[in-house]
Amino acid sequence: MPRPEFSRPLNPWITLGIPLATALTLILLELTSLDMDLAKLAFDPAAGEFIGRHSYFLEDILHDRAKQAVIVLSLGAIVAFISSFFWHRLKGWRRELGYLVLAMALSTSFVTPVKAVTAVQCPWSLKEFGGKETYSELLSARPDTDKPGRCWPGGHAATGFTLFALFFALRDRRPRLARAALLFAFTLGAVFSIGRMLQGAHFFSHNVWTAVFCWLISLGCYHWVLYRKPVPVSAESAQTLQQVS
Repeated sequence: MPRPEFSRPLNPWITLGIPLATALTLILLELTSLDMDLAKLAFDPAAGEFIGRHSYFLEDILHDRAKQAVIVLSLGAIVAFISSFFWHRLKGWRRELGYLVLAMALSTSFVTPVKAVTAVQCPWSLKEFGGKETYSELLSARPDTDKPGRCWPGGHAATGFTLFALFFALRDRRPRLARAALLFAFTLGAVFSIGRMLQGAHFFSHNVWTAVFCWLISLGCYHWVLYRKPVPVSAESAQTLQQVS
């Protein structure tokens, strides 16, 4: 299917409104104990650790192997993009493949530097859960410590939510497949997020913030690389077209 001349319309109330409303809600949730309450549900006081802390499935399969699978997918996108310069069958998808490489790269590479700047502690490092560090809200000052946190936003959640880029890469040419990709990306990111929460690696809000960032990055790259706004037709041009037809 060739690339359409114009992109399908984007509803800003959905594509921008929902993530911005989510961000505002997350800021307001800082006034509550929701993060701590949810973390306590995954903590076993008798064992003194999170219930998934040493889970083989959560660590080796859902974390390590799953991350490697997404990395392989990313490398495949890079190889396909490079191949599009030499293989005629991929030439028509070059722009989409380039977008996919860019959006996925940005959706994962932003995590590490932001972690270093924010220095948010992981649940498993806090005194409430057997650690030594003091809890602090996202927007508050960090307590003095020799070991600054590296837990906001969620790195593994970004591994799943980075696949939001698949939705935008496909939305103009394969709408049905794009919706399936969106559901897959959201589900994968949610599963990765829950897995890390059960291990004590992240609070709930860490992962939701990550989803918001990954969505906005994918959306921004889509507007920059792929989006084609319909050109308005003047009244004179429309009248001329009618006369010709």
